[in-house]
Amino acid sequence: MLASIPTASGLPRRRNDFTTLIDALDYAAQGATGLAFHTARDGHMASLTYHALREDARALAQRLLGAGLRRGDRVAMLADTSPDFVRAFFASQYAGLVPVPLPLPPPFGGRDTYIALIERLMRGARVSALFTPADFLSWLEPLAGQLGLKVFGTLAELDAVQPAAAPAVPSGPDDIAYLQFSSGSTRYPTGVAVHQHAVISNASGIMLHGLKVRDGDRAMSWLPFYHDMGLVGFLLTPMTAQLSIDLMPTSDFARRPLRWLSILSDNRGTLSFSPSFGYELCVRRRAATQPEFDLSSWRVAGLGGDMIRPGVLAGFAEAFAPNGFRAEAFVPSYGMAEATLAISFAKLGEGVRTDEIDLGHLEREGWAVPAEPGATQRREFVRCGAPLPGHRVEIRDAEGALLPERQAGRILVQGPSIMLGYDGQPEKTAEVLSADGWLDTGDIGYLLDGEIVITGRAKDLMLVNGRNIWPQDLEWSIEQAMPGVRAGDVAAFSLEQGDAGEHVVVLIEARGAAGPDAQEQLVTEASGVLRARHGLEARVVLVRPGSLPQTSSGKLSRAWARRRYLAGDFTSRDERREIA
Repeated sequence: MLASIPTASGLPRRRNDFTTLIDALDYAAQGATGLAFHTARDGHMASLTYHALREDARALAQRLLGAGLRRGDRVAMLADTSPDFVRAFFASQYAGLVPVPLPLPPPFGGRDTYIALIERLMRGARVSALFTPADFLSWLEPLAGQLGLKVFGTLAELDAVQPAAAPAVPSGPDDIAYLQFSSGSTRYPTGVAVHQHAVISNASGIMLHGLKVRDGDRAMSWLPFYHDMGLVGFLLTPMTAQLSIDLMPTSDFARRPLRWLSILSDNRGTLSFSPSFGYELCVRRRAATQPEFDLSSWRVAGLGGDMIRPGVLAGFAEAFAPNGFRAEAFVPSYGMAEATLAISFAKLGEGVRTDEIDLGHLEREGWAVPAEPGATQRREFVRCGAPLPGHRVEIRDAEGALLPERQAGRILVQGPSIMLGYDGQPEKTAEVLSADGWLDTGDIGYLLDGEIVITGRAKDLMLVNGRNIWPQDLEWSIEQAMPGVRAGDVAAFSLEQGDAGEHVVVLIEARGAAGPDAQEQLVTEASGVLRARHGLEARVVLVRPGSLPQTSSGKLSRAWARRRYLAGDFTSRDERREIA
């Protein structure tokens, strides 16, 4: 039987005085806490204390150098939720190497498409080594040969390597801690170079101000390690706080989402995050069962990684109130890989707070005017809190002029967690990062009482008949008004139409709409919702269930859906029905 990982470390808690991840691990290794790995089917499968992780990583560091790697080399690793990934990541830290977490294959993606993606990422990162689970050796071996890697294989194969004689020199405060590819950077790789001082600063801000870590806290996550919220939020930050972490593979969560909640219940977890869709998936599955677990210990149910959906969260709070869940535990946040992870957190213990505004004013004038009672065009936006200490946020217009509160514009942020740049891409860095350290996030939003309110991504904004329209507003209206349409089943985007300007296309996964009559009814109903709620005429297109593309972190990819639509992927008779 596996030894359990205790919640208490037995150490005086240190939170903000480390200089590198190695400093933090060296301290955490003196206590009793660590990582517990779970699967949906078999339960607790592996334990790795921070003490064992430190010893394993130090020994592996010498073997990495013995295999021919040199300080500063980049080491790619498929980021499965396993002890081996964590060992490889920290071995790279001890050896002065730069780990590059890479995504696993999507559940329904093609092998050739995945290998092409990994090749782009590896070439972009200029890697010298690749570690992979055994299941993917045959997939990636030809690519390793083409790239002339110094080392390729499973981590276990390093057992046969003679350790280097000279002691490894760990990464220092000014060195790159790792390269992070954001979920939207897979077509044109832009690896964020995250330095040690940035990740330590961000982890400190998360611990002290965002989560207010305290004795008795325990983290739980199913988020992937190749995504910033999974890697920084639920591996690196808890380790720097000497917290134990329960981990489950993302693919297991997708199959059995309620296992997330049962692990929280079994281990009295207190800290766990998810995008909105994760909470919604749990609500769907709860309808088919009556789970008997206790969520009363869950004090921070974090939200991030996509636009936050208040209706989904209200449904989760109602569904799981009998299990001890409190709506006040919800904590909205805002962040991105270019800021290491976190930029802001809402106040703890207040749940989801929203600002309900007049959508017409926002679309026509860019002002977030509070909605009058009875207004038909209204929209709730979530307040994501004030920026972390040491960070500044400004809202600016297209010319760079500072905007007042409640006027929407581009969100810029400055502070110690902001990246120094995209790895090896100075021109792309200059597009988003000013000489004085202001990062253009690419998001649009406004400030309200010093708190950040996100309205959408700049690249998604649609200009239709002089109105600024957000695609998620159209998507959410259809999802809310039509019971058979789930979150993530709708993708909206605009297309140029010559002198006529932009027109809007809305793709809807046709679940349960069997036969022409049912499909026509669905299209008619969706079109009616868009007219009534947004005064908008759109082209509604039905597509097969499961065919709308997602990013590696599980978010809907509108850009990819648009490309596929233009390429004719949704035009076969059995996949599409259209009424213009």
